[in-house]
Amino acid sequence: MSDGQETAAGQRVALWVTALGSFLAPFMGSSINIALPVVGQELAADAVLLSWVGTAYSLSAATFLLPFGKVADMWGRKKVFAYGMAFYALASLLCGLAGSTGWLVAFRVLQGIGSTMVFGTGVAILTSVFPARERGRALGLNVTATYLGLSLGPFLGGFMTQSLGWRSIFFAQVPLGLLGVALVAWRLKGEWTGTGRGRFDWRGSLLYSLSLVVFMYGFPRLPAATGGLLAAGGVLGLVLFVAWETRAETPLVNTSLFRGNVTFTLSNLAALINYSATSAVSFLLSLYLQYIQGFSPQEAGVILVAQPVMMALFSSPAGRLSDRVEPRVVASAGMALVAAGLLPFIFVNSETSLLLVVGSLLVLGLGFALFSSPNMNAIMGSVGQQHYGVASAMVGTMRLLGQMLSMGVATLILALYVGPVQITPDYHPPFIQSVRTAFVVFAALCVIGVFASLGRGKMRKGAG
Repeated sequence: MSDGQETAAGQRVALWVTALGSFLAPFMGSSINIALPVVGQELAADAVLLSWVGTAYSLSAATFLLPFGKVADMWGRKKVFAYGMAFYALASLLCGLAGSTGWLVAFRVLQGIGSTMVFGTGVAILTSVFPARERGRALGLNVTATYLGLSLGPFLGGFMTQSLGWRSIFFAQVPLGLLGVALVAWRLKGEWTGTGRGRFDWRGSLLYSLSLVVFMYGFPRLPAATGGLLAAGGVLGLVLFVAWETRAETPLVNTSLFRGNVTFTLSNLAALINYSATSAVSFLLSLYLQYIQGFSPQEAGVILVAQPVMMALFSSPAGRLSDRVEPRVVASAGMALVAAGLLPFIFVNSETSLLLVVGSLLVLGLGFALFSSPNMNAIMGSVGQQHYGVASAMVGTMRLLGQMLSMGVATLILALYVGPVQITPDYHPPFIQSVRTAFVVFAALCVIGVFASLGRGKMRKGAG
């Protein structure tokens, strides 16, 4: 089915189905962040091990996003999306049944694979269905669904954790995932492919996946020698992957997308920086609000909802704005606001005003909304239809790589300041210092990201 030729009814169905897929994983992630202290108490897990509940999911998803994006271009984006929803529902059930932190982390890996198949195809389906003049609006609504999940997650996650136990968060994902499968099977008509069937780049896919796993496994272990060797090995593997892709007959990633497309390259770099600077915010603040400020999981969830509410409110208008105004201008302004929202957290302590925390989260949420939809519109609008699957997967890969790097930085700093211990009152001072240090790093990253966003150039003639 060619770009922009879908009926209005088909566009609506595609929008609702992909929105459901975009809602599930953020809802899951923001809910479980609130539940982590309770999970740690029940399963006797320290702070570093708890961070792997989120990192394992992100690592798994990032590892498989590009391969599944290529598979979707070859075999059908709707097909991969439907199988992904079903696999995600099954993995969520297993997470809810986990009897130890080790099993929970393992099942989160499976959950990440399922979400990869959904996120690696949802944006590609929307880009295939909607014409360029309406794409920003559609992508903005899809991002709104993502942030609606982030908004409801802390509040509902806190309520469910206190009333029903943390396992109920995972069990709630099962019927929603099955609903997505039913909608795809019965209401979403047609199929979308890009490159057509051909040979899959198994060697490149394996090299990419292993290199990413090795790097992200080693990074949180710095500055230990083992961590340094693993991280360096991962970087070397990724360099070899790029070299292989330039020679492969049917590459996993067409490297010309980066070499000859400044907009695509710098937009992806800006996304990576943005997610690296923001993804661990809810994790760190969830622990800070509960351990240092003494809030319950539900109360902490209500406080943290300030950021994603702003994202949900302003993502759709920002997407529509990027249909009319040069996307780099809107996205760069958003990145600058994110940096401004992060700065106050550098000075948090046990006496920090709740008003300051909420106000900073509101600024952070507005900035992220202004950045995300226009940046995604710039990425998808800079490639041809045959590359929509890989470009969509690249958007997701930058998001997940950013999440992993962000959690990796947080985990590394926690390990350096606090160590592998439960956060008791004796460890509150080093914990607060670790939070401050993390936000120094995140704010600096955002300042760099503003320049990457501005440097991508104009997408429209005469645009500002």
